[in-house]
Amino acid sequence: QVQLVESGGGLVQAGDSLRLSCVSSGLAFSNYTMGWFRKAPGKELERVSAISWSGLTNSANSVKDRFTISRDNAKNTVYLQMNNLEPEDTAVYYCAAVAGTGGSYYYTSPWQYDYWGRGTQVTVSS
Repeated sequence: QVQLVESGGGLVQAGDSLRLSCVSSGLAFSNYTMGWFRKAPGKELERVSAISWSGLTNSANSVKDRFTISRDNAKNTVYLQMNNLEPEDTAVYYCAAVAGTGGSYYYTSPWQYDYWGRGTQVTVSS
């Protein structure tokens, strides 16, 4: 059974940093592209960043200067380092996985991902 478990969310002030983690089990982690999505109130689910098995990354324009995705294949873990947080970053953040075919780190649609975590809340106050 595949499980993705996110952690690291919380309540912070604008300008602060957070690092989210997602630990996976039940899948061959190093063969999967991993993505971070977020769902803000009243908005659609948005792909924030993704990273291929080899470390190639792709991020949304709104975060690419502030957020960094990384992975540790030995720990079956993907991270999202979020710096200079803004109130607009307030959302539930989800980890997702898709089999690592060529270019899958460019996938932005939720339906393109196979497995999902339950999410972690990030709240940024102004």
